[in-house]
Amino acid sequence: MSFLDGLMGKGGAGGADALGGVQELIESQGGVQGLTQKLGASGLGDLASSWIGKGGNLPISAEQIEGVLGSGPIGDFAKRLGVSPQQAAGMVAMALPMIIDKLTPDGDAANAKSGVDAGDLLGGLLGGGGGLGGLLGGMLKK
Repeated sequence: MSFLDGLMGKGGAGGADALGGVQELIESQGGVQGLTQKLGASGLGDLASSWIGKGGNLPISAEQIEGVLGSGPIGDFAKRLGVSPQQAAGMVAMALPMIIDKLTPDGDAANAKSGVDAGDLLGGLLGGGGGLGGLLGGMLKK
């Protein structure tokens, strides 16, 4: 299953469900601030800072996600979506920078939004010409 399949609802998981799962992962790590602290402690603070700050978001790999979050949370997310843990980690790696960016519009992890509706988040991420919407649009044209 590809990231696009998982996000758009193939394989039994809707886009809002996948994004809701990523939001649950964030909350289980202490919210945006707790997750960014974990990333920093793992030597990935520059990545997290790029997602929170203004400007482009640096990518994170599935392996880095697994290293920071551990197999338990990734396994739970994989079960929720009906995919392998490796696929789940890849989906989280693709979505996490954009979700953190969306949750921190003021560039401040301490004041990150919480409880954002996954459907609204999906609409925001898919809307417009850039970010995830631009990525998916480009994939659909091929």
